Amino acid sequence: MFTSMLEGNMKPYRQNGFDPKNEPGSAKHHNDQKATNVFAQKHNVSRTKRGEVLGSRGGFRGCTIWFTGLSGAGKTTISFALEEYLVARGIPAYGLDGDNVRTGLNKNLGFAPEDREENIRRVAEVGKLFADSGVVALCSFVSPYNNDRELARQLHKSVGLPFFEIHVATSLEECEKRDVKGLYKKARAGIIKGFTGIDQPYEIPVNPEVTINTENRTVDDCVQQIVEILQENDIVPRSAVEKVIDLTVSEANLPKAIEEAEKLPSVEITKLDCQWLQVLGEGWATPLTGFMREREYLQCQHFNCLLDDGVTNQSVPIVLPISTEDKEKLAGCKQFTLRYNGVAKAIIRDPEFYEHRKEERCARQFGMFNDGHPYIKMINDSGDWLVGGDVDVLGRILWNDGLDQYRLTPNQLRAQFREMHADAVFAFQLRNPVHNGHALLMNDCKRQLVERGFKKPVLLLHPLGGWTKDDDVPLSVRMEQHKAIMDEGVLDPESTVLAIFPSPMMYAGPTEVQWHAKARMSTGANFYIVGRDPAGMPHPDPPKRDIYEPTHGGKVLRMAPGLTQLEIIPFKVAAYDMKAKAMAFFDPHRKEDFDFISGTRMRGLARSGEMPPDGFMAPKAWTVLSNYYQSLATK
Repeated sequence: MFTSMLEGNMKPYRQNGFDPKNEPGSAKHHNDQKATNVFAQKHNVSRTKRGEVLGSRGGFRGCTIWFTGLSGAGKTTISFALEEYLVARGIPAYGLDGDNVRTGLNKNLGFAPEDREENIRRVAEVGKLFADSGVVALCSFVSPYNNDRELARQLHKSVGLPFFEIHVATSLEECEKRDVKGLYKKARAGIIKGFTGIDQPYEIPVNPEVTINTENRTVDDCVQQIVEILQENDIVPRSAVEKVIDLTVSEANLPKAIEEAEKLPSVEITKLDCQWLQVLGEGWATPLTGFMREREYLQCQHFNCLLDDGVTNQSVPIVLPISTEDKEKLAGCKQFTLRYNGVAKAIIRDPEFYEHRKEERCARQFGMFNDGHPYIKMINDSGDWLVGGDVDVLGRILWNDGLDQYRLTPNQLRAQFREMHADAVFAFQLRNPVHNGHALLMNDCKRQLVERGFKKPVLLLHPLGGWTKDDDVPLSVRMEQHKAIMDEGVLDPESTVLAIFPSPMMYAGPTEVQWHAKARMSTGANFYIVGRDPAGMPHPDPPKRDIYEPTHGGKVLRMAPGLTQLEIIPFKVAAYDMKAKAMAFFDPHRKEDFDFISGTRMRGLARSGEMPPDGFMAPKAWTVLSNYYQSLATK
């Protein structure tokens, strides 16, 4: 699971009663100030000012993270993975590895006791300079002695810089099993002398900030353990932590919460509101802790992001409209209950009421204010006020429609991906039936990931399951059609997870597609397939045209703030290849061989009971779709 860059370990044994600090030429003397008439100079630029301009996340974040452990424990693997993780989120970081340092800065040092201690002292000083510049310094060294590590800590403490000791506590037995460079085998054979853990001791850290056991864990899990500690110590913002914020009341506390809800004033919410409540409750909109307050709403509307604790992409407002009558009824309430069909669904706490400026909201979100757009009409018909506040969701929201087993939460999906040993997750958002062109794209994405070295890429086939406009195919039909696609082996069921994304559809084009991508990040997805005209629809007014330029969704995704850790896979144009009698990527050099089967034409074939060309859609899946459209004709 871990493949480390192994550090030099040929270090002599510290004999009983021998302390190199007291010997001539030892590290004690390396630490002495030899130069005279040298005076520390104070920078004109403060750490605070440096933090404001360094990286894309405001605030000074400089610190040193010191990884210690046996050779092969996974120090460098975790350190470099953490470096990649932080940089992807706009936080500057740099990894200092034992081997790398000894080929440059410390190439004049050997493995004598005084050289070994001087090696650590120099690295600690370099780490301190990196940290003072606002960079997260990641130092990966066996550093077997507590005194040496304490020296590194005190160097930072003396100038007020945070220092985190990370003990990568992989057992000697496991390290020997890994033995990437064969060093343990040589040490056991006596070829290498003074090897830490074999004939030289390793002093276990007395009080490290973090202890990590890497056995039977993924590198990502280990990275998250460290990131959470950094967040608790205000080194990284909350938005840098991938922990999902689930707002659902635990089963143990649910009876008491329901009892409280029944005693509180309440308001009735719509089905659309309840769908958004489910989105919040399951953590799809992390780090939101409830319906948006005005400050969050304004950040979302004007910047497409939440800004208070780092930059988090949040392009669509998740708000709760409320009538003037209900607002007046709830005036002065510190908390109240949200009911759907009379059943208590959530408690909203510390509510904040603010004006629902509908035209401005729609103009910013949709680029238009036109009641011919179905979601805009719902906004226009909703309450004149918005209420924000923290939410406690009273148990999982279920719809009892036979599909709840597919409504997996972000945490449930993460667990399933771990069970499948996925090393990459690529997500495909859809609200339409799957044809073989879609499948071609998804299978090609898997091929690309395998060629890049991933062993077990997993597809998250994730149809949208909230509100959609009336002429879209209903969720139940789409799910039956998707299952038929998998049953016929068009998509590999062993490497595909079919689940429902509970969000309503807004048809807000490039603005909404950012939300679709951001929400899938909460599942652990690190690749996202974006198609043509995502989240788009025809303009409600003549002449006939689309509301949004069809390529802008993909272009915007690749530029969107807060999504840099998600790699966007562009949608290749697929069409029916009449020569191959199969869906294929369009080749403009032989365009006469391709047939673009539009959605309108597909629906016409389905209504008439005709079959599409062979290879367009799996027969079983086409039967599901055809039966649905023919049923409409009888109504």
